[in-house]
Amino acid sequence: MHHDKVDAVDIQILKILQTHGRTKRNELAEQVKLSIPAVSERLRKLEERGIIRSYNTVLDARKLGIGLTAFIFVTTESSSHYKQVIEKALAHPEILECHAVTGEGSHILKIKTLSTETLEKLISHIQSWPGVVTTRTNVVLSSPKEDTVISLAHLEGPPA
Repeated sequence: MHHDKVDAVDIQILKILQTHGRTKRNELAEQVKLSIPAVSERLRKLEERGIIRSYNTVLDARKLGIGLTAFIFVTTESSSHYKQVIEKALAHPEILECHAVTGEGSHILKIKTLSTETLEKLISHIQSWPGVVTTRTNVVLSSPKEDTVISLAHLEGPPA
């Protein structure tokens, strides 16, 4: 599997930032034992290469009144509609993720919305998209694990 080359220090920086995104450059430099300019240069390169895509704050949707998460399987009549489905998904704020998939449907959408009423409106909206034949919705009852941290173990080599 091809992946962009990152060294042990890059991996250390990435691991810190994935779990503590607000870590200041001076703290990063101290933890990885490099100068602040050296860390800044590494960050710039990781950003330019697209390895670090963005810096985000993860919010608790439930505490903000957004109490319903669901996965919507979308089936389109042909692959000629893929681009439109993706464009529509990108434009809709309640759709957090859009994945083209094998198996059932052509796409899976992860959504967060206020209630069953707003979910019903969203499903109806999705069903009106060009080429959408069917949707199947799975409502999430609870989310014991919902993470944004990617394992970097495969980059670190075998344990010492």
